[in-house]
This record gives sequence, C-alpha cells and structure tokens, in this order.
Amino acid sequence: MATNTHETLSSCVDSYGSALGMPQLCTEWMGNQIFWLVITLIVIFFVLSRVALPRIAAVLAERQGTITNDIAAAEDLKSKAAAAEDAYNQALVDARAEAARIVDATKAEIKADLDAAMAKADAEIAEKVKAGEKTIADIRTNAMASVEEIAKATASEIVVALGGSADDKSVDAIVKAQLKG
Repeated sequence: MATNTHETLSSCVDSYGSALGMPQLCTEWMGNQIFWLVITLIVIFFVLSRVALPRIAAVLAERQGTITNDIAAAEDLKSKAAAAEDAYNQALVDARAEAARIVDATKAEIKADLDAAMAKADAEIAEKVKAGEKTIADIRTNAMASVEEIAKATASEIVVALGGSADDKSVDAIVKAQLKG
C-alpha cells in the first residue's frame, strides 16, 4: 500500500510531502495558480477602480481646477498690473505736465514781480536823478552867481590895487562878457 500512496502523489512532491523545486513551476499546479491569479487580479482591479482610482482622479481634477483657477487669477492680476502701470505712467505724465505748468506760472509771476520792482526802481532812480540834476543845476547856478560876484569883487579890487577907479557897471559888463565866453 505504501507504493500506491507513493504513486498517487504528485510528481512535484516527494514522499515526505515537500515540494521538489519551485512549486510555482509545477505543471500540475499551473491551472490552479492561473485561476487564483485571475481572481486576485480581478479583485485588485475592482478595488483600484472603485476606491483608489476615483480618489486619484478627484485629486487630479482638484489639482487641475486649482491650476486653472491660479492661471486665470494670474492673468487677471497681470491685466490689473498692466492697467496699474498705465495709470501710473499717465499720472507721472500728468504730474510732469502740472509741474511744468507750475514752473512756467511761477517764472511768469517772478518775472512780473521783477519787472514791477525794476519799473519802481527805475522810477525812484529817475526821481533821484531829477532831484540830483536839480540840485546840481541849483549848485551850478549858485556857483555861477558866486563866481560872478567874486569875479566882480576881484576885478574891482585889482583895478583899485593898480591905482585906477572902476565903476560897478563897467566891471559887470566886462565880467559878463568874459563868463559868456
């Protein structure tokens, strides 16, 4: 009977029940292994397709939505930045124009004030010149009168010192003739 039991044993197992070589390569067990392989793959497929893949798809969809929203927000911010830059440049141009206008207005105001001050100074100088000319004319008139009197007195004294007599009319006529040139 021992031989019968030994003969009924598979060619992949020895008499002590140990596998001969690798059990995966035993051709008698190949059908059974393929059956369980297919069942395991189907279970893994259903677990992945029903649990893991929907979660992965949701994460990917959420990431894609976030990326799309971020790109849209970036485009919006880019257009706002361009608008802000244009507004800044326009404000800068307006400020420069306003500064130039203020400078021109200030220059015109200063020029008007300067012209008024110069006109006032010219008027004061003209008045002082007229007063000075009048004073000089008065001094000249007084000096000429004094020179004429001194010349008459000196001429009378010289004629008397020389021993002659001089009347006032003849001395006046001679002095006036000499003064006229």
